[in-house]
Formats: sequence, C-alpha cells, structure tokens
Amino acid sequence: MRLKVNKEKSKVDSPVKRKFLGYSFYYKKGGTGLRVAPKSVTRIKESIKELYQRGRGQHLPKFISKTLNPAIRGWFNYYRYADMKKLAHELDEWLRHRLRNILWRHWKRNWTRFTNLRKAGLSEQHAARSAFNQRGPWFNSGASHMNLAFPKKYFDELGLFSFVTALKAFHAKLEAPII
Repeated sequence: MRLKVNKEKSKVDSPVKRKFLGYSFYYKKGGTGLRVAPKSVTRIKESIKELYQRGRGQHLPKFISKTLNPAIRGWFNYYRYADMKKLAHELDEWLRHRLRNILWRHWKRNWTRFTNLRKAGLSEQHAARSAFNQRGPWFNSGASHMNLAFPKKYFDELGLFSFVTALKAFHAKLEAPII
C-alpha cells in the first residue's frame, strides 16, 4: 500500500502516556478515567486569548454573547464526557479574570476606575486605594477589589457560559432515569 507511517503518532505505549482525539487517560481507583489532554487545554486558552484581543473594544455583554460563549460552549460540548471538575473551576476563574481585565482596560483613567468601582459598591477608601495603586491591569483584574466589585453573579447575569454549571447539568442529565 506504500503508506508513510508517522513514527511519532504510531507507537505502542501505555494509554496514560498517549492522547487520542484531544483526550488522554489516567489511572484512578477502580480502573482508568478519561480527561482532557493538556495540549487541548493549552489550545483552547490560546484561542480564547485571541478572541479577547479582538473583543477588547466591544461592549462586554455583546462580546460575551456573540463571540465568547459560542466558542467555549462548543469546546465544552466536545469534552463534556471527560473528568474535568477541577479544570472546569480553573477555566471559569480564568475566564472571569480575563473579563475583569477587559473592564479594567476599558476604564483607561484612574478617576474613571475610581468612579466605576464606587458604582460597583466599593467604599470610597477601598475604591481610591484600588484605582490609584499603579499596578498593571492583570494584577488589578485578579485583585480582591475587582472580585468584590464584579463577582461571579455579575457575569452570570451577563450570560457568561459557566463550565461548572454546564458540567453539573450534564452529569445530572446522565444520572436521570430514562423512561
């Protein structure tokens, strides 16, 4: 047949050391489990970073509903059979951190940041310390003042897709009896 064999892909090896269609396997009590391959997680994070680059100038609810949600919902639907409880929490936190980063960058000036943090419910002193702290956007978007001002509930109201919520709903659906 004269087929060229890719020696990198065609190996006989332990299933734990290999990946297949973006999934990999791991040993657990009572057998093996299915998880998302680390390379697949890296790839989704890179593609989401690219979406964030394009979405920086957009209105946040529009960016979430039109750009971000379809991408992460599709990725989740492909990998939903994997054991990814911890990964789902990490991805949710990372997404919200990046969205807070967009908010912080939208506010460009310190006084704008101060007024918006006040509107979000922070005390005057806390908002002033946060807005004028001279730290970068990534630090501020992960700091306690942004987490207090814009908690998970805020992003749920904007319609952000949650991996944790979707995973719980999927597993509840799997455990429901079929009539």
